[in-house]
Amino acid sequence: MAKILSVVNQKGGVGKTTTSVNLSAALAMSGKKTLLVDIDPQCNATSALGQSPAAHHGLTGTESLPDSIVDTDVQHLGLLPGSRSFHDADLLAETGDRSTARVRKHLDSVMSEYEYILIDCPPSAGAMTETALTASTEVLIPIQCEYFAMVGVTQLIGTIKKVITATDGRLTFGGILLTMYDESLELTREVDEEVRDFFGDIVFESVVPRDVALCEAPSHGQTVFQYAPRSRGAFAYTQLCMEVLQRD
Repeated sequence: MAKILSVVNQKGGVGKTTTSVNLSAALAMSGKKTLLVDIDPQCNATSALGQSPAAHHGLTGTESLPDSIVDTDVQHLGLLPGSRSFHDADLLAETGDRSTARVRKHLDSVMSEYEYILIDCPPSAGAMTETALTASTEVLIPIQCEYFAMVGVTQLIGTIKKVITATDGRLTFGGILLTMYDESLELTREVDEEVRDFFGDIVFESVVPRDVALCEAPSHGQTVFQYAPRSRGAFAYTQLCMEVLQRD
């Protein structure tokens, strides 16, 4: 049965989609059959893999979910494309048991087909992210090494704890990832120390550095491994993948 990881942070620009795309690619390249689910209406994870947004999101309809999944250029990596439909966004953001049950049923229906399912969530702690968390087994939080990093995460923890209670412990903390890491900056070192002191072992040892290759790869519809396989970013996500697999 697959592990379902929601990649979440209510703040934009912290490397959430970059992590969703490149961690899922790294897992697939390691031989793990992986599915990336894009529920962000911006559809950046979809375009980062060279695919087009769907007219209707696969999690909102009654059709079999495999019918909506597309292949990618990365072996063993499938994609459930995002949709820019306002109607679909509203359906995914609906609150209540009926909405969360629909999404959870769709994802559970393909759990036996994959070893990892990653969900790229919108930059929000709202209903859409809460729905994704309810359907997940783990949550991964990328944190940018900046002054307000801890403030945003502390607020997000409240939503996560609420879902953990509502799902009787189905959801657990998968880990916290430090991104845009620049070890030459004193602020980066301070954030690193503060986050590790507060959260302890759930913080990944791996960190993702600032790397232009990570910024450029999506504009070519490629993962960092395809675009710049020898880059610092590619090495960082390889290390993160190894750590995720070791934690299992």
